[in-house]
Amino acid sequence: MRVDDPTFENFVAQRLPALYRYAMVLTQNRHDAEDLVQEALTRTGLRWSAVRRKDSPEAYVRTAMIRIMANRWRRPRREVSVAAPPETVAEDLGLARLLDDAGVRSRVAELPPRTRAVLVLRYVEERSDEEIARLLGCSRSSVKSQASRGLARLREAVDRTEVDHG
Repeated sequence: MRVDDPTFENFVAQRLPALYRYAMVLTQNRHDAEDLVQEALTRTGLRWSAVRRKDSPEAYVRTAMIRIMANRWRRPRREVSVAAPPETVAEDLGLARLLDDAGVRSRVAELPPRTRAVLVLRYVEERSDEEIARLLGCSRSSVKSQASRGLARLREAVDRTEVDHG
């Protein structure tokens, strides 16, 4: 081990806030976000000797989070989620920057989990449709349709907000 290699504890201490924020975007629920981060870090900790040598251990943890979420979606659901779109979206501004706005975050939170994950992976993580499809265990066309529907719902919310406040 090189002297400048972070220990797992140091990695967690340094990156936990960012990982938690990422989990909140994915789950939109404090308890689910905490569970997701814990499960992803537990899996990472078991493989830390290999993970710490990767270019980006944080990317490894984020990918683990996406895979955990995808596995949860494949299981039969016990609870029903309510879906509705975000307040503003401008694709060219980047969803990552827009997520700093509380109104946008609340609208994104109302999107179905799979649609939310597609938008986060595409516009925040800047992953290709092929990568997203592989991570979520679906087809590339499914990724495209989820992204299209999600953005359409965000745009509808923008239009409704402008009419309500205009």
